[in-house]
This record gives sequence, C-alpha cells and structure tokens, in this order.
Amino acid sequence: MNVDYSVIGSKIKRQRLSRRMTQENLAEALSVSVGYVSQVERGKTSINLDLLAKICAALECRMDELVSESASGCPGYLADSFSEKFSQLSPRDKKAVLGLIDALLKEP
Repeated sequence: MNVDYSVIGSKIKRQRLSRRMTQENLAEALSVSVGYVSQVERGKTSINLDLLAKICAALECRMDELVSESASGCPGYLADSFSEKFSQLSPRDKKAVLGLIDALLKEP
C-alpha cells in the first residue's frame, strides 16, 4: 500500500482554511518555511510523524483526520476528495460523471 501525500496535504489545507489560518501562520507555528507548507499541502513532499503531530497540534485536529483514506489500497481512498468535488458539479455534470463511472465499471 502506498501513501498518497496529496490526500494528506489536501486535508491539511482544508483544516488550515477552516481555522482561517494562512500558510504563513502555519509555517510560523511549525518553524518551517511557507514554501515547505505549500509543498506539503500539494503533496510534493512526504512528512514524518513528528511533523504531522506538530501540524495536528497547530490545527487542533486529530492525526487520523489527516491520514485516513490516504493509502491507495484502502477502501475509502479518495472518497472525501471525490465527494467534495462531485458536490460542486451541476446536475447535468453529475449525471455525466455517473455515466462515466458506470462505463468504467463495465470494462473488463
């Protein structure tokens, strides 16, 4: 199973924005550069457990909130991300996406 750091980064960004924090605020709390926070949020760099624990403390969230469903082999992989994006589509586009999913599921 591979860890998808872009999933973790998206969740970090979502948590940060929900707390009305800037990347600068988070970088300062972690004693890292703004560029590093940006790389983490985009999934361009992996993070260790120590830094993840610091991020959780700064964002006042639990570690499982950030890492759940981030492994490519787990059943809920990308479910949150898909659901969030799907909800933003128009009814016509939602129908098109469902048609595409049906077609993909029928492929051998």
